[in-house]
Amino acid sequence: MPWPGLLPSFCIQKLFALLPVQVYHAGSTTPFWSPIMSHTAGRHFLQIPGPSTVPERVMRAIDMPVIDHRGPEFAQLGKDVLAGMKRIFKTAGDVVIYPASGTGAWEAALVNTLSPGDTVLMYESGQFATLWKNLALRLGLKPEFISGDWRHGADPAAIEARLLEDKAHAIKAVCVVHNETSTGATSRIGEVRKAIDRAKHPALFMVDTISGLGSIDYRHDEWGVDVTVAGSQKGLMLPPGLSFNAISAKALAACKTAKLPCSYWSWEEMLAPNRTGFFPYTPATNLLYGLREALRMLEEEGLDHVFARHQRHAEAARRAVNAWGLEILCQNPAEYSPVLTAVLMPAGHSEVAFRKVVLERFNMSLGSGLGKIADKVFRIGHLGDFNDLTLMATLAGVEMGLELAGVPHKKGGVAAAMDYLTGAKTAARAAKAA
Repeated sequence: MPWPGLLPSFCIQKLFALLPVQVYHAGSTTPFWSPIMSHTAGRHFLQIPGPSTVPERVMRAIDMPVIDHRGPEFAQLGKDVLAGMKRIFKTAGDVVIYPASGTGAWEAALVNTLSPGDTVLMYESGQFATLWKNLALRLGLKPEFISGDWRHGADPAAIEARLLEDKAHAIKAVCVVHNETSTGATSRIGEVRKAIDRAKHPALFMVDTISGLGSIDYRHDEWGVDVTVAGSQKGLMLPPGLSFNAISAKALAACKTAKLPCSYWSWEEMLAPNRTGFFPYTPATNLLYGLREALRMLEEEGLDHVFARHQRHAEAARRAVNAWGLEILCQNPAEYSPVLTAVLMPAGHSEVAFRKVVLERFNMSLGSGLGKIADKVFRIGHLGDFNDLTLMATLAGVEMGLELAGVPHKKGGVAAAMDYLTGAKTAARAAKAA
């Protein structure tokens, strides 16, 4: 057989990938080929802040034969998921399900309620608030964008002040992102509602909770939200492909006078067949099977327990970040996201390079910096079907990655998170006191 150096490199790789041993040049301790280089053992860790990992139960539910979407079996499925989503939104009103991404539900919220040239008040909490504003511009609306620093949620006082200035009530809607996935800051939606009420302003209140629903307590009716936008791929633990509008009676009334073009997204077209479990066009049947199973999982655990679990894991992640000596992007502890933790890179260090090391060495994906904070921030997702061991593995991957990438940090982040999760320090203090 010819010496490997005389063979094309791809032939060498094919040959030695079949061998159960590493291969060395004579006198060298470094392998020039190893089967490890061609195969990654274990599962991929998808620790971005959505899409989240899809649970086995949900995958199995999706893996069903396609059925007649005009037949009685589908009608029951439609009724089940529509009723279940009302419970998740905490609303007695209507919920609409689209075969679309969250961006589609953004558009649906606007085109069903507004007319060309309408003024919309929006708050710059991060990249996704910016994208919603850009969509409003393309639709022919006039968004007013209250500037933010990308380190806080929407400021209720700033929103109230602008509404008080609007004596003519030119502003037709207030749009806020609940959980800003790009920054890890959660807006205080109940407080924004109170600010609108104090201003005695009739604007519709619209909220994007795409990355919050199913992970963070959300109360559509209690908080007086007129349109809530959500998606399937975050706390609902589904693949991307479904999005939602929860709709108040006030929003339905606005729909009757709205003049923006609206066909595919029309609530009126949806709501009539929804009464009997059907849709006006071919729905994403198998994703709806998955949604029904995901709703069962959330309700079996109990929503309050789900929310507490997310809060607990988020606190453990933040303790790890603090122990590493790194800085959390969100500056207001009252607005820390239970869904993700965004971490600032030390000056002169690239989050892109760091995440590349983590992916290549540990087969783990972390969230990138977006928009204004691209290459400055990495994001740790801790949402959906997620437990203590998943968090510990994630944080271990981050800590090892920081070391390998040469990012300045202190050791001990994983231990700090573990102490919090096990209550070790609390137990030690209690024993010492005794």
